[in-house]
Amino acid sequence: MNAKVRIRRLAAWSIVVALGVMALKFAAWRMTGSVALYSDALESIVNVIAAAAALWAISVSHKPADSDHQFGHHKAEYFSAVLEGVLIVVAALLIIAEVWRAWQNPAPLAQAWEGLAVNGLAAAINGVWAVLLIRVGRRERSPALEADGRHIMTDVVTSVGVIAGLVGAVLTGWHILDPLLALIVALNILWQGWRVIGSSLDGLMDKAVPVGETMRIRDIISANSKGALEVHDLKTRIAGRATFIEFHMVVNAAMTVGDSHAICDRIEEALKAEIPSVRVVIHVEPEDEAKLPHGTGAVPFA
Repeated sequence: MNAKVRIRRLAAWSIVVALGVMALKFAAWRMTGSVALYSDALESIVNVIAAAAALWAISVSHKPADSDHQFGHHKAEYFSAVLEGVLIVVAALLIIAEVWRAWQNPAPLAQAWEGLAVNGLAAAINGVWAVLLIRVGRRERSPALEADGRHIMTDVVTSVGVIAGLVGAVLTGWHILDPLLALIVALNILWQGWRVIGSSLDGLMDKAVPVGETMRIRDIISANSKGALEVHDLKTRIAGRATFIEFHMVVNAAMTVGDSHAICDRIEEALKAEIPSVRVVIHVEPEDEAKLPHGTGAVPFA
């Protein structure tokens, strides 16, 4: 199974898992009447919508380049992640509204232990699925899949905190803990939504690769550019799974087009072997365009 098929299949299964977890959480809320469990269940609706949006975005991002999108459709996944962040914020605001109602009329929980057990099962399922999505999302450079996994992991942390707090509420009889926990959940969700939106906007703004990755790219280019005099103006950007690399390579003005092209091919092949889904653009220049003094033994970067 290739990476694209694996990513799409996981995205499709995320919808199924999200629907199952949502059903369990709403069952737990109906059993107990807890506003904290209601807030947890409400967030699961966002999970379902986000999973559907991620599947759409991943399907679009895997389309090949065409005449209207000549650099591909990689950025589609960022739109899904931004939508997910917005939905998270909306869910948090709805929870805060419910908290206000419950704060005015705190009430004891019905079928507390049964409801907490059902919610705990939902949290366990979510935890396993979140770890899988984050690992595959990182490995395959899928922002939508990783964002979905991180959101679900936030949901898991929320569920664990809610369950622990409600256990304390049942044992102590402090019913006010229920809406208080829901408020904490809402604030945490707001923060996570902001993080998801901020990270996705970075991608839409053509953020460069991290410093460590940039140094690795420089090393690969230097190790495979024998025959060139200098490399300068290295630029990178990330778009979903794809990494775009562009730089200028200085060669002797007397070098033939064929020889300079052979150097470019060697560099491109080396980068493709080390970096998944890389796109390389090399601009060849004569020696009078060099930015460093001529005569350095190894191919330097300016």
